[in-house]
Amino acid sequence: MSEKKQIVIATIGYGYGGFLHANGYLNAGGIPIRLKTVCGVDPELAEAFRAKYGYEQVVTDYEDVIADPEITLIDLAVPPVLHIPFAIKALKANKNIIVEKPVTGYFGNRGDENIGRTVSKADMWAELDSRLAELEKAIKESEAQFFYAEDFVYATPVQKAAEILRAKKSKIMFMHGIESIIGSTSAAASEWKNFGGGTMMRNGIHILSTMMYLKQVEAEARGEEIKVKSVTAVMGQISKVPLKEGEKQYAQAHPNDVEDCANVIVTYSDGSICNVVGTDAIVGGSANTVTVACNDMKFHMHITQNDLLKTYCCDDDNLDGVYWGELNPPKTGWNNVFISDEVIRGYTGEMKNFLEAIEYGKKTETTFELARDIIHVIYAAYQSAEEGRTIEL
Repeated sequence: MSEKKQIVIATIGYGYGGFLHANGYLNAGGIPIRLKTVCGVDPELAEAFRAKYGYEQVVTDYEDVIADPEITLIDLAVPPVLHIPFAIKALKANKNIIVEKPVTGYFGNRGDENIGRTVSKADMWAELDSRLAELEKAIKESEAQFFYAEDFVYATPVQKAAEILRAKKSKIMFMHGIESIIGSTSAAASEWKNFGGGTMMRNGIHILSTMMYLKQVEAEARGEEIKVKSVTAVMGQISKVPLKEGEKQYAQAHPNDVEDCANVIVTYSDGSICNVVGTDAIVGGSANTVTVACNDMKFHMHITQNDLLKTYCCDDDNLDGVYWGELNPPKTGWNNVFISDEVIRGYTGEMKNFLEAIEYGKKTETTFELARDIIHVIYAAYQSAEEGRTIEL
């Protein structure tokens, strides 16, 4: 029997997304991979990442990755503004590409400031739609595959819910979900130009993606065509609610031209309704929950934080290097500590799915069409909040 050919991987970026994806590769198992290249502008940080996860080399120029004939899979863990141009280059070179959420957004032009307040959301929609069309064209013309990395779709409770939906062919009537954190791991989160939006683009997108994916599963299982009909949204900056001196020491959100709270209602063509809440400005640690109400059953999914391990610490001594969770409050007192985070939140599942798609031709759960539709809904929500009306799709 001939030896399986290795999938040779290059990771672009070495931040939080790269860390989560690398852990996913190390836990996916079963498919021969070779972690060859880390690419980033800071050689020192890239070298630390390389050494930690066992990559072979560091390069600082993306063109070197594109030119490497051994590399078969490029994993983008870069700022969203680079997603489409980097993805198109990879696809034209017939290299499989993983694009982290969001697939794109509106980021303005170099030097623009306060674009979240000065550019109409309808104009933003038109430009990003043009970019999405360019990416779709590159995907269709390439021999390589496009993979959309939305980890919540591959989260263990979501995949189990999808399995049950396929078996029972239930009709989803209503969904409600929230992603609530305090602040952001990135100082750049306060500016629209960096992420193409605020908490809805960085956090609420996970919940929205979960719901849109489950509606996709339902439609396929029942042999129906179900589309988003309309979007209604209210957004604001709750961290700027007037507080007295000394009352704001726990709020870590510092939005400039982005929202730190979003409430989005999505109505589908079959009459079902989804309600998505995303916020950066709620104390109490991370909360990621989705409730799905069907005609004959109900799911309530805790994606993070779960309660597999509860701790009570009197102090933080010697815990600096211990991963407690994303944007947790202090490690003292009671906490729900993240357990097998890369598995439960879906990073292992998505990497395994992408590798199996390359190796065995397995269907991916997160298609370009899903990535595109998610962005359309989010920017329809931005337009709805700005114009104070329901946006019909």
